[in-house]
This record gives sequence, structure tokens and C-alpha cells, in this order.
Amino acid sequence: MTDRHHLLVYGGTFAAVGDRGDISGVRGAGSSPEGVFVRDARHLSRWQLTIDGAVPEALAPVAGGDTVRCVLVPRGGRNEPPSCTLFREQAVGDGAFVESVRVVSNRPVATTVRLALTVDADFADQFELRSDHRTYAKTGAVRRRQVLDDGVEFTYRRGEWKSCTTVTAEPAPDGVEETGTGARRLVWSLELEAHGSAELVLRVMARPHGEKRALRVPRSPSAMAEKLLAQEGDFMEGVAFPTEWPELATACVRGLADLAVLQVHATGPDGEELRVPAAGAPWFLTLLGRDALLTSLFALPYRPQLAAATLPALAATQATETGAQSVSQPGKIVHEVRHGELAHFGQVPFGRYYGSVDATPLFLVVLGAYVEQTGDTAMARRLEPHARAAIGWMLDHGGLTSRGYLVYRADQGGLANQNWKDSPGAICSADGTRATGAVMAAGAQGYAYDALRRTAWVARTVWEDPTYAALLEQAAADLRDRFQRDFWMPERSFPALALDGEGRQVDALASDAGHLLWSGLLDKEYGEVVGRRLLEPDFFSGWGVRTLAAGQPAYHPLSYHRGSVWPHDNALITLGLARYGLHDEARAVAHALVDAATATGHRLPEVLAGYGRDTHAEPVPYPHACVRESRSAAAPLALLTAVGGA
Repeated sequence: MTDRHHLLVYGGTFAAVGDRGDISGVRGAGSSPEGVFVRDARHLSRWQLTIDGAVPEALAPVAGGDTVRCVLVPRGGRNEPPSCTLFREQAVGDGAFVESVRVVSNRPVATTVRLALTVDADFADQFELRSDHRTYAKTGAVRRRQVLDDGVEFTYRRGEWKSCTTVTAEPAPDGVEETGTGARRLVWSLELEAHGSAELVLRVMARPHGEKRALRVPRSPSAMAEKLLAQEGDFMEGVAFPTEWPELATACVRGLADLAVLQVHATGPDGEELRVPAAGAPWFLTLLGRDALLTSLFALPYRPQLAAATLPALAATQATETGAQSVSQPGKIVHEVRHGELAHFGQVPFGRYYGSVDATPLFLVVLGAYVEQTGDTAMARRLEPHARAAIGWMLDHGGLTSRGYLVYRADQGGLANQNWKDSPGAICSADGTRATGAVMAAGAQGYAYDALRRTAWVARTVWEDPTYAALLEQAAADLRDRFQRDFWMPERSFPALALDGEGRQVDALASDAGHLLWSGLLDKEYGEVVGRRLLEPDFFSGWGVRTLAAGQPAYHPLSYHRGSVWPHDNALITLGLARYGLHDEARAVAHALVDAATATGHRLPEVLAGYGRDTHAEPVPYPHACVRESRSAAAPLALLTAVGGA
């Protein structure tokens, strides 16, 4: 997000507003869409306040956290002080947006102020607002507006798809005007006593297609703020924060507060209602398998309820058949779940999309870790069929038996890469040449190894199936032997990023090697060499380990996956360094990340630019990063696990 836009998030709802609290109505805004969004659709596309027919200026631009506030005045000059001052406060709830506007007269005599609010709902799907220049036909779509006694209602219908946004005001507007654009303008004529004031409360209720829950708009932004504060407090209760490292403690507090609201509704195998970590706002406020699993894993020692919800939610969406558009195969864990119009009509493949090579092994890793951490054997028994199906996918469709490794191919309608570095050019050689054919990404092999070992432990101790456990243990041992033979680059003392379709090493030096430490795939000698290499200056920026070591032709500090610094990537690396006994190195990475968090308001973004601390004293933002991202929010908890309060 740019500094022009400010993000409010609650569950599956988010609002992005400008410095004056307005939503401009821009159809597509590249990396930062404006509006109020619910379940992948924009339910409020214009929200613009004027006073006496003119746009006010920001005396104090939008600022705040879970609610935002700003102070506006009519435009004027030094010799013409503003006639009044407007105080705006905004908040989002579940499918709702609420604002209070207090108008205070600055005059010693009674005065009349004309306030107007232009509102619209275009119901655009989020995929329409991305900067990829794609267009989508919407044959038969109809939008309607209906004036209410206290506001206006917008409806959208396309075949069986129906959405609605209701805008109401207290007090009711004096009138609702047409604008000629489809938007409607609510107007008030406010009579203000000398130095008097008036207040409006504006409420927006979004009803997305398929929403069956009874939702309510908060009565005011302050009421929503109180609810959020209580919810965040409950989510943090009982967590012991490190008193000897207050900066890490503050980052953990900020992360837990974000995780408290970054949860979306999902359904379990028996239809039970669940709340699972969403990937991040603005673009991914939905269930992504890999993201939810890593978030749950980082938070497991402190908030195991995230894993307890994520595991059954992913079991409920596990593939049972093969589908070309969705890239589904029996036993595969879902990568992305979308609820929008385009997904509903099959115009994008992401309704349930399975283009991930690593969500399936991570599902098994988190299941094993959850049972070990909590002793909840009932979960392991309940999900036994799903776990066995996931193992079956890894061995069969995933490629472990036929190719020796987990394999993916570029999906023409979806993702080119299906590991965590899923941008088109992310899996490349040091010179930038992209891997072709059936790709075997290094990190995914580490997850597979860990998944086999953890599931073997569950099979032996909970399912009481020692034969199956022995089969998985042997498969893990064989994978480890193959990997060190095929991926290790002796001339560089480092593992390859991947093998391509011909089995050739993709030789870029990449941070994925740190994931192999977390998974325990490398022998101790190799692991120690890799761990120390990740702390050398070409990898380590001072704010964290770069996704790609600097100095390689493929490196770019502002590339999404070829030189940037990802907090969740570094959290896994830190856990891996600690696992191999490299505690000084683990502390160095942890301190770098905490310093980055401290410099960015104690909240770690999705990704940072790869510029070094030696050349810039503050972390440089990555221009298209999600500001609220669940893996980054949970990353400080992983650091706490890895290094304690050191």
C-alpha cells in the first residue's frame, strides 16, 4: 500500500481509504485498490464528502490503527479561517463499514452548513482491479439503486449471483440526488448554533452472494474500536512476552493483534464453523493453504487454536478428484479459496485452486507438530483419512515415487511456479534463466521429508500402524540421500534452488536453503555450512536474509522473489539455524527482523526491499507488499520460539 491509502481490516472485510477518509471511485488502482471489500468483491466504490459544494482539505490526514481518524476543514486562506471543522472516524466490522462525522462551527453566530456524501457500489471483483490489464465479460449483469427513507441501497444481479450494499444515515439525509454516473449523493443542511456542533453516523452493510449469517453494522466507530480491543486482548491472554527484549515483545503484541482480526470464516469436514488465518490484505483476505499453515505453525506454541481450525478447514477442501482448471488431484491440499463472482462463474480458476506443490506436505507437518505440541490425538484420528490421502498424493501424483521428488509444472491459466516463490521468474539460475519442464523445488523436498517423518510418528504413536510408519520412515531416508546427491553443488558448497525437467541443477543461491535447515533435510555438516553462508553480506542485508544473494545477475532488490527480504522466510531460516545449533546466526537474523519491525511501527510487512542496512539506515519498503499479512504477523512468535528473549 502507498502512503495515500490506509487499511482497515476485520475478518473477511477490509476498507482502503485515502488521506481525507474518501474512496475516489478509481476503477483500478494497481497495487492498492480503494473501496470497501467483502468476500473478494468491492461493495463500496465511492465515498466522497464535500462541504458547501467543495472538497475539504486535510488538516490532520487519516491516521490510526484499528479505526482511523482525520480532521478536515473547508479550503481557505490565512486571512479567512475555516468556518467549521470536520472530525471523521471510520471502522470496519464483519461485512460492515461505519463512520461518524462531527461538524463543529468555528463562528460566533448561527450558521448553516451543506454536507454531501457521494456514494456508489460497483461490485467489482478483486481480480478486475489488478494491474494485469485483463477484462472479464459479465453478460446480463444488472445494477440497481433504490432510495430509502434513511439512505440508499445498491443491488447487483447476474444470473443466480446477487449482491447488495445498503447505506443508511442517522439523522436521515434531507435528500438523495442522482449524479449522472450511477452514484447517489446524500445531502444534509445542518443548522449549527454559535460554536455549536452536529454529528452524523453513516452505516454500510454489505450482503455478498451466498452470505447466510445475520450480520449487524456496529453502532459507531468507537463501539467497534472497543470490540476490537477486547478481542485482541483475549487473543493475547496468557502469552508470556520476553521482558528482557522489549522490542521483540512489542512485535509479538502487534503480530497477535493483527492475527486476532486476520481470521476469516471457513467450514470443517462436518460443516462446523471455523475461523482460520487469512493470508493478507488487500489482495489475499482469504484462505490460502500454505499461508494459513505456516501462520498456524509459527503461532502453535502460543495460540494452537489457529492450527486446530486450519487443519480441519483444509481437510474439508482437500481434493478428491482430478481437475485440469483447478489443478486438483486426489489428496492434494488446496492452495487458494475464492468467493467472488469471477470464481463462481469459472472465469478465474481460484474458487478452489490447487496450484501448490507444498501445501500438502505442510498440512502433514502442521498436523504432526500440532499433535506433538498439544497431545490432541483426537485430531490425528479424525484427520487420519485426510493425512493418508495427502501422503498418497505425495507418493503418486506429487512425484515422489516416479521422479524421486515433489514435482510441479507451470499452469497456463494459473501459477507458473507452485512453491512459495510463485512469481513467474522466481525459480531461476544465477544468470536469471527460468527453469523449464517439471520443476523440483528444493524447499518443497524439505517439507516432504519432514511430512514423511512426522506422519510416521503419528502413525506409530496414534494410529498404531507400525508397518505404515516404517514405510514412511524409509521413504524419508531415501529422499534425504537422493537430495544430497542431486541438489548439492560442491563447487559452491550450497544446494541448488531446484532441478529442472531434465534433472539439471538450477544454480541460483537462494534463501530456500534455509528452509532445508528448518526441515532437517541436510546432514549436520552441510547444514552448518549453509547456515553460515546465509549470514554472509551478499545474502544478509542487515534487515534479514535476501531471497536471492546479491551479486548474481538474477538479483534485484525490488524483485518480489529475486532479492527482496521476506519476514516469514527469515522466520523459517531462524528456526532452522537454531535447529542446527547455529544460535549466534539465529540471533543475528532475529535481531535484524525485530529492528525492521521497530522501524516500521512494530508491524512486519509481507516483504521488504533487499537494500542493505549499510547503505540505508531504514528498511526500504517493497512497493506492492501486503501491509497486513498473517505469516509476517506470526513471524515474531517464531523468532521467540527460536531464540527466546536473547
